[in-house]
Amino acid sequence: MDFSAALALLLALAGLTWLVDAALYKGARRGAPGNRVAEPPIVQYAKSFFPVILVVLIIRSFIFEPFRIPSESMMPGLIDGDFIFVSKFAYGLRLPVVNTKVLTTGEPRRGDVIVFRLPAKPSVHLIKRLIGLPGDHVAVRNNQVYINAAPLALKPDGSFAGGDFMGSALELETIGRREHVIMLDANRPSTDYDAIVPAGQYFFMGDNRNDSEDSRFGKVGFVPEQNLVGHAVRIWLNWDFPHWPDWRRVGMKIT
Repeated sequence: MDFSAALALLLALAGLTWLVDAALYKGARRGAPGNRVAEPPIVQYAKSFFPVILVVLIIRSFIFEPFRIPSESMMPGLIDGDFIFVSKFAYGLRLPVVNTKVLTTGEPRRGDVIVFRLPAKPSVHLIKRLIGLPGDHVAVRNNQVYINAAPLALKPDGSFAGGDFMGSALELETIGRREHVIMLDANRPSTDYDAIVPAGQYFFMGDNRNDSEDSRFGKVGFVPEQNLVGHAVRIWLNWDFPHWPDWRRVGMKIT
């Protein structure tokens, strides 16, 4: 059970407790004047927590959802330990738990950093960069990405300093009018690829191109539209416990 389902269940239990008490027991507790019986603690808790759970569920389902970067696949832009906000209304509003879209508010664009549910296991969330839209012919050859036979522009941007990826090449990759930094580990080979994205599905890649399990691999593959969770927008905390938080990353925009 994911967090939204747990919130919905708690909301239902609190609401049902409140409703049953109001319908069956509240009147009986009044009794004769001066003999009013206090509400049971469970009813008091239900009445107190119901509005709180409702507000949290609405915010998480329709506005912003927090997400923790779980791996190094989106380096150098996003690192393990980043906590980010994901805009839930960027592409459409979906009902919690059932995941049914009730309103379309926008369309995914190439280059967007998106959190999505793993098609083979929807309880698992991944974050990658959208590379191919439905109908696109995507090819990867020697770390060069081609979309509909046109190569994405690459420009050297120095090398990565620090950690296990010390010395890895950094490149500025351009999709449309937007630039982002990708990392190429010289010690790992390019995973080449060639396919057409099916209708209603999307192709994703990690920015750490040689250390990312993404749509090039069968475990992830193409991602259906209904699996999109939202658009990653900002970092609100970086804390790779037990190390100290990196306050310099707080508020950084995700590009």
